[in-house]
Amino acid sequence: MVKVTVCGASGGIGQPLSLLLKQSNLISHLALYDIVNSHGVAADLSHIDTKSDVTGHVGPTELEEAIKDADIVVIPAGVPRKPGMSRDDLFKINAGIVRDLAVAAANYAPKALMCIISNPVNSTVPIVAEVFKKYNVYDPRRIFGVTTLDLVRSSTFLAELLNKNPKQVNVPVIGGHSGVTITPLISQVQGTDKLNDKQIEDLTNRIQFAGDEVVKAKNGAGSATLSMAYAGARFTLNLVESVFNGVSRIECAYINLSADPEGAKQVHRLTGELDYFSVPVEFGREGIQRILPIGKLSKFEYKLLTAAVPELKGNISKGVSFITEDSKL
Repeated sequence: MVKVTVCGASGGIGQPLSLLLKQSNLISHLALYDIVNSHGVAADLSHIDTKSDVTGHVGPTELEEAIKDADIVVIPAGVPRKPGMSRDDLFKINAGIVRDLAVAAANYAPKALMCIISNPVNSTVPIVAEVFKKYNVYDPRRIFGVTTLDLVRSSTFLAELLNKNPKQVNVPVIGGHSGVTITPLISQVQGTDKLNDKQIEDLTNRIQFAGDEVVKAKNGAGSATLSMAYAGARFTLNLVESVFNGVSRIECAYINLSADPEGAKQVHRLTGELDYFSVPVEFGREGIQRILPIGKLSKFEYKLLTAAVPELKGNISKGVSFITEDSKL
Protein backbone atom coordinates (compact mmCIF):
# COMPACT_ATOMS: atom_id res chain seq x y z
CA MET A 1 0.00 0.00 0.00
CA VAL A 2 1.60 3.23 -1.18
CA LYS A 3 -0.10 6.57 -0.60
CA VAL A 4 1.09 9.52 -2.67
CA THR A 5 -0.25 13.00 -1.94
CA VAL A 6 0.01 15.73 -4.56
CA CYS A 7 -0.22 19.24 -3.07
CA GLY A 8 -1.22 21.68 -5.77
CA ALA A 9 -3.06 18.99 -7.74
CA SER A 10 -5.41 21.36 -9.59
CA GLY A 11 -2.68 23.51 -11.11
CA GLY A 12 -0.89 23.51 -14.42
CA ILE A 13 1.72 21.02 -13.19
CA GLY A 14 -0.46 19.23 -10.66
CA GLN A 15 -3.14 17.98 -13.05
CA PRO A 16 -0.89 16.34 -15.67
CA LEU A 17 1.42 15.10 -12.89
CA SER A 18 -1.54 13.44 -11.15
CA LEU A 19 -2.65 11.91 -14.46
CA LEU A 20 0.80 10.38 -14.99
CA LEU A 21 0.92 9.04 -11.41
CA LYS A 22 -2.56 7.54 -11.81
CA GLN A 23 -1.15 5.27 -14.54
CA SER A 24 1.18 3.54 -12.07
CA ASN A 25 0.19 0.20 -10.59
CA LEU A 26 2.64 0.80 -7.74
CA ILE A 27 0.45 3.49 -6.14
CA SER A 28 -2.59 2.33 -4.15
CA HIS A 29 -3.93 5.73 -3.01
CA LEU A 30 -3.50 9.01 -4.86
CA ALA A 31 -4.63 11.93 -2.68
CA LEU A 32 -5.09 15.23 -4.49
CA TYR A 33 -4.96 18.47 -2.50
CA ASP A 34 -5.41 22.07 -3.57
CA ILE A 35 -7.20 25.21 -2.42
CA VAL A 36 -9.69 24.87 -5.32
CA ASN A 37 -11.10 22.29 -7.75
CA SER A 38 -9.34 19.17 -6.48
CA HIS A 39 -12.64 17.31 -5.90
CA GLY A 40 -13.35 17.66 -9.62
CA VAL A 41 -9.84 16.63 -10.66
CA ALA A 42 -10.11 13.58 -8.40
CA ALA A 43 -13.52 12.63 -9.80
CA ASP A 44 -12.15 12.85 -13.33
CA LEU A 45 -9.03 10.78 -12.62
CA SER A 46 -10.98 8.21 -10.59
CA HIS A 47 -12.62 7.00 -13.82
CA ILE A 48 -9.28 5.78 -15.18
CA ASP A 49 -8.98 1.99 -15.05
CA THR A 50 -5.87 1.64 -12.93
CA LYS A 51 -5.86 0.25 -9.41
CA SER A 52 -5.14 3.34 -7.31
CA ASP A 53 -7.96 4.95 -5.36
CA VAL A 54 -8.19 8.71 -5.93
CA THR A 55 -9.44 11.17 -3.32
CA GLY A 56 -9.84 14.94 -3.59
CA HIS A 57 -9.24 17.41 -0.75
CA VAL A 58 -9.92 21.16 -0.87
CA GLY A 59 -8.66 23.84 1.47
CA PRO A 60 -6.96 23.91 4.88
CA THR A 61 -9.76 22.00 6.65
CA GLU A 62 -9.14 18.97 4.40
CA LEU A 63 -5.34 19.17 4.35
CA GLU A 64 -4.83 16.79 7.28
CA GLU A 65 -6.91 14.09 5.62
CA ALA A 66 -5.02 14.54 2.35
CA ILE A 67 -1.56 14.29 3.86
CA LYS A 68 -2.08 11.96 6.83
CA ASP A 69 0.13 8.85 6.66
CA ALA A 70 1.30 9.63 3.11
CA ASP A 71 4.36 7.69 1.99
CA ILE A 72 5.30 10.35 -0.55
CA VAL A 73 4.26 14.00 -0.66
CA VAL A 74 4.82 15.79 -3.97
CA ILE A 75 4.58 19.58 -3.88
CA PRO A 76 4.10 21.43 -7.19
CA ALA A 77 1.92 24.06 -5.44
CA GLY A 78 2.49 27.76 -5.99
CA VAL A 79 2.21 30.43 -8.64
CA PRO A 80 3.84 29.93 -12.06
CA ARG A 81 6.47 32.14 -13.55
CA LYS A 82 5.28 35.05 -15.67
CA PRO A 83 7.16 37.07 -18.30
CA GLY A 84 9.92 39.09 -16.69
CA MET A 85 9.64 37.18 -13.42
CA SER A 86 12.76 35.50 -12.10
CA ARG A 87 12.68 32.41 -9.92
CA ASP A 88 13.71 34.66 -7.07
CA ASP A 89 10.61 36.81 -7.59
CA LEU A 90 8.56 33.69 -7.00
CA PHE A 91 10.05 33.30 -3.55
CA LYS A 92 7.89 35.89 -1.83
CA ILE A 93 4.70 34.05 -2.79
CA ASN A 94 5.71 30.41 -2.94
CA ALA A 95 7.78 30.32 0.27
CA GLY A 96 4.71 30.73 2.46
CA ILE A 97 2.76 28.12 0.52
CA VAL A 98 5.54 25.55 0.84
CA ARG A 99 6.06 26.36 4.54
CA ASP A 100 2.39 25.68 5.35
CA LEU A 101 2.39 22.39 3.45
CA ALA A 102 5.63 21.36 5.17
CA VAL A 103 4.06 22.07 8.57
CA ALA A 104 1.14 19.80 7.67
CA ALA A 105 3.51 17.05 6.51
CA ALA A 106 5.62 17.36 9.68
CA ASN A 107 2.47 16.94 11.76
CA TYR A 108 0.58 14.29 9.81
CA ALA A 109 3.17 12.41 7.72
CA PRO A 110 6.56 12.96 9.37
CA LYS A 111 8.10 9.89 7.70
CA ALA A 112 6.97 10.86 4.20
CA LEU A 113 9.42 11.25 1.34
CA MET A 114 9.11 14.92 0.36
CA CYS A 115 9.47 15.77 -3.35
CA ILE A 116 9.64 19.54 -3.83
CA ILE A 117 8.82 20.97 -7.25
CA SER A 118 7.67 24.45 -6.18
CA ASN A 119 10.12 27.11 -7.30
CA PRO A 120 12.56 28.47 -6.41
CA VAL A 121 13.70 24.95 -5.48
CA ASN A 122 17.11 26.21 -4.33
CA SER A 123 15.25 27.96 -1.48
CA THR A 124 12.07 25.91 -0.99
CA VAL A 125 13.94 22.71 -0.14
CA PRO A 126 15.76 24.40 2.77
CA ILE A 127 12.36 25.77 3.88
CA VAL A 128 10.93 22.24 4.15
CA ALA A 129 14.07 21.01 5.93
CA GLU A 130 13.97 23.82 8.49
CA VAL A 131 10.27 23.19 9.21
CA PHE A 132 10.99 19.50 9.80
CA LYS A 133 13.85 20.43 12.12
CA LYS A 134 11.55 22.65 14.18
CA TYR A 135 9.12 19.73 14.56
CA ASN A 136 11.98 17.30 15.40
CA VAL A 137 11.17 14.98 12.49
CA TYR A 138 14.02 15.92 10.14
CA ASP A 139 15.76 13.23 8.09
CA PRO A 140 17.88 14.61 5.22
CA ARG A 141 17.59 11.31 3.34
CA ARG A 142 13.87 11.92 2.80
CA ILE A 143 13.69 15.47 1.36
CA PHE A 144 14.35 16.08 -2.34
CA GLY A 145 14.33 19.02 -4.69
CA VAL A 146 13.12 17.67 -8.02
CA THR A 147 15.59 18.87 -10.66
CA THR A 148 14.73 16.14 -13.16
CA LEU A 149 13.46 18.65 -15.74
CA ASP A 150 17.05 19.89 -16.13
CA LEU A 151 18.13 16.33 -16.95
CA VAL A 152 15.22 15.80 -19.34
CA ARG A 153 15.99 19.02 -21.19
CA SER A 154 19.71 18.27 -21.31
CA SER A 155 19.08 14.84 -22.83
CA THR A 156 16.65 16.28 -25.37
CA PHE A 157 18.75 19.24 -26.47
CA LEU A 158 22.03 17.32 -26.63
CA ALA A 159 20.39 14.45 -28.52
CA GLU A 160 19.29 16.97 -31.17
CA LEU A 161 22.90 18.08 -31.64
CA LEU A 162 24.26 14.53 -31.73
CA ASN A 163 21.38 13.18 -33.83
CA LYS A 164 20.64 10.50 -31.23
CA ASN A 165 17.64 9.13 -29.38
CA PRO A 166 17.25 11.24 -26.19
CA LYS A 167 16.69 8.04 -24.20
CA GLN A 168 20.27 7.06 -25.05
CA VAL A 169 21.73 10.37 -23.87
CA ASN A 170 22.19 10.78 -20.12
CA VAL A 171 23.56 14.15 -18.98
CA PRO A 172 24.28 14.53 -15.25
CA VAL A 173 23.20 17.96 -14.02
CA ILE A 174 24.58 19.21 -10.72
CA GLY A 175 24.41 22.43 -8.72
CA GLY A 176 20.95 23.92 -8.36
CA HIS A 177 17.71 24.41 -10.24
CA SER A 178 17.76 27.96 -11.57
CA GLY A 179 19.77 29.88 -14.13
CA VAL A 180 23.50 29.85 -13.56
CA THR A 181 23.23 27.31 -10.72
CA ILE A 182 22.22 24.64 -13.28
CA THR A 183 25.47 22.87 -14.21
CA PRO A 184 25.13 20.24 -16.95
CA LEU A 185 28.15 17.94 -17.21
CA ILE A 186 28.08 17.65 -20.98
CA SER A 187 31.72 16.52 -21.18
CA GLN A 188 30.78 13.22 -19.49
CA VAL A 189 28.57 12.18 -22.43
CA GLN A 190 30.12 10.06 -25.16
CA GLY A 191 30.37 11.85 -28.50
CA THR A 192 30.44 15.41 -27.12
CA ASP A 193 34.13 15.70 -27.94
CA LYS A 194 32.90 16.42 -31.49
CA LEU A 195 31.21 19.62 -30.33
CA ASN A 196 33.12 22.90 -30.42
CA ASP A 197 33.33 25.35 -27.53
CA LYS A 198 30.58 27.60 -28.88
CA GLN A 199 28.18 24.68 -29.31
CA ILE A 200 28.78 23.59 -25.71
CA GLU A 201 28.39 27.14 -24.38
CA ASP A 202 25.17 27.70 -26.35
CA LEU A 203 23.78 24.34 -25.29
CA THR A 204 24.59 25.04 -21.65
CA ASN A 205 22.90 28.44 -21.81
CA ARG A 206 19.82 26.91 -23.43
CA ILE A 207 19.59 24.29 -20.67
CA GLN A 208 20.04 26.90 -17.93
CA PHE A 209 17.38 29.23 -19.30
CA ALA A 210 15.04 26.77 -21.02
CA GLY A 211 12.20 27.82 -18.74
CA ASP A 212 12.30 31.31 -20.26
CA GLU A 213 11.99 29.71 -23.71
CA VAL A 214 8.66 28.14 -22.72
CA VAL A 215 7.32 31.23 -20.92
CA LYS A 216 8.05 33.30 -24.05
CA ALA A 217 6.53 30.72 -26.41
CA LYS A 218 3.32 30.65 -24.34
CA ASN A 219 3.09 34.45 -24.57
CA GLY A 220 2.81 34.83 -20.83
CA ALA A 221 -0.07 32.37 -20.58
CA GLY A 222 1.94 29.78 -18.66
CA SER A 223 5.28 28.21 -17.89
CA ALA A 224 6.84 24.77 -18.40
CA THR A 225 3.97 22.81 -16.85
CA LEU A 226 3.72 19.70 -19.04
CA SER A 227 7.43 18.92 -19.24
CA MET A 228 7.71 19.55 -15.49
CA ALA A 229 4.80 17.18 -14.85
CA TYR A 230 6.59 14.51 -16.90
CA ALA A 231 9.85 15.08 -15.02
CA GLY A 232 8.11 15.10 -11.63
CA ALA A 233 6.30 11.86 -12.39
CA ARG A 234 9.52 10.20 -13.54
CA PHE A 235 11.25 11.19 -10.32
CA THR A 236 8.34 10.14 -8.08
CA LEU A 237 7.84 6.77 -9.76
CA ASN A 238 11.57 5.98 -9.63
CA LEU A 239 11.43 6.76 -5.92
CA VAL A 240 8.40 4.48 -5.45
CA GLU A 241 10.14 1.64 -7.30
CA SER A 242 13.26 1.93 -5.15
CA VAL A 243 11.72 2.46 -1.73
CA PHE A 244 8.78 0.09 -2.02
CA ASN A 245 9.89 -2.42 -4.67
CA GLY A 246 13.61 -2.59 -3.94
CA VAL A 247 14.61 -1.64 -7.50
CA SER A 248 17.86 0.30 -7.79
CA ARG A 249 17.26 3.73 -9.33
CA ILE A 250 19.58 6.71 -9.80
CA GLU A 251 18.51 10.32 -10.29
CA CYS A 252 20.09 13.71 -9.78
CA ALA A 253 18.32 15.64 -7.02
CA TYR A 254 18.83 18.79 -4.96
CA ILE A 255 19.42 17.55 -1.42
CA ASN A 256 21.00 18.36 1.91
CA LEU A 257 24.47 16.81 1.63
CA SER A 258 24.32 15.54 5.21
CA ALA A 259 22.16 12.73 3.80
CA ASP A 260 25.45 10.98 3.00
CA PRO A 261 28.46 12.72 4.57
CA GLU A 262 30.94 10.32 2.98
CA GLY A 263 29.49 10.75 -0.51
CA ALA A 264 29.38 14.52 -0.02
CA LYS A 265 33.15 14.84 0.44
CA GLN A 266 33.84 15.27 -3.28
CA VAL A 267 31.15 17.96 -3.52
CA HIS A 268 32.66 19.86 -0.59
CA ARG A 269 36.10 19.68 -2.19
CA LEU A 270 34.65 21.30 -5.31
CA THR A 271 32.31 23.84 -3.75
CA GLY A 272 33.32 24.47 -0.16
CA GLU A 273 30.88 23.93 2.66
CA LEU A 274 27.55 24.22 0.84
CA ASP A 275 24.72 22.47 2.69
CA TYR A 276 22.56 21.84 -0.39
CA PHE A 277 23.55 20.75 -3.87
CA SER A 278 22.10 18.76 -6.75
CA VAL A 279 24.02 15.51 -7.12
CA PRO A 280 23.48 12.04 -8.54
CA VAL A 281 21.92 9.88 -5.83
CA GLU A 282 21.01 6.24 -5.53
CA PHE A 283 17.62 5.65 -3.95
CA GLY A 284 17.13 3.05 -1.24
CA ARG A 285 14.61 2.00 1.42
CA GLU A 286 15.08 5.19 3.44
CA GLY A 287 15.13 7.54 0.46
CA ILE A 288 18.71 8.53 -0.32
CA GLN A 289 20.96 5.50 -0.02
CA ARG A 290 24.12 7.23 -1.18
CA ILE A 291 25.50 10.17 -3.10
CA LEU A 292 27.34 8.98 -6.20
CA PRO A 293 30.62 10.46 -7.45
CA ILE A 294 30.25 13.54 -9.63
CA GLY A 295 33.08 12.40 -11.87
CA LYS A 296 35.54 14.42 -13.93
CA LEU A 297 34.67 17.99 -14.93
CA SER A 298 35.95 19.98 -17.90
CA LYS A 299 37.54 23.41 -17.43
CA PHE A 300 34.32 25.00 -18.69
CA GLU A 301 32.28 23.05 -16.14
CA TYR A 302 34.59 24.16 -13.32
CA LYS A 303 33.95 27.72 -14.48
CA LEU A 304 30.20 27.10 -14.33
CA LEU A 305 30.52 25.82 -10.76
CA THR A 306 32.45 28.92 -9.77
CA ALA A 307 29.48 31.03 -10.89
CA ALA A 308 26.91 28.68 -9.33
CA VAL A 309 28.29 28.49 -5.78
CA PRO A 310 27.78 32.10 -4.60
CA GLU A 311 24.30 32.17 -6.13
CA LEU A 312 23.42 28.92 -4.36
CA LYS A 313 24.72 30.22 -1.04
CA GLY A 314 22.36 33.18 -1.26
CA ASN A 315 19.40 31.03 -2.29
CA ILE A 316 19.98 28.58 0.56
CA SER A 317 20.40 31.33 3.14
CA LYS A 318 17.16 32.94 1.98
CA GLY A 319 15.21 29.72 2.46
CA VAL A 320 16.73 28.90 5.83
CA SER A 321 16.19 32.38 7.25
CA PHE A 322 12.57 32.41 6.06
CA ILE A 323 11.90 29.72 8.70
CA THR A 324 14.49 30.48 11.39
CA GLU A 325 13.27 34.08 11.57
CA ASP A 326 9.58 33.12 11.39
CA SER A 327 8.03 33.88 14.79
CA LYS A 328 4.90 31.89 13.87
CA LEU A 329 6.94 28.70 14.05
